[in-house]
Amino acid sequence: MVKKARPKNPKRIRELKIKINNQAYLEKAISRIAALLSEEILGL
Repeated sequence: MVKKARPKNPKRIRELKIKINNQAYLEKAISRIAALLSEEILGL
């Protein structure tokens, strides 16, 4: 039987669920992730 992990911070999870439905927030978050990955891959 697979157990579900209990959220450590349910308030923070609720806030993030709201944010991911915001197009501007999502675009900025994806851009930050892409920049970090690029830096790591290129060794900058």
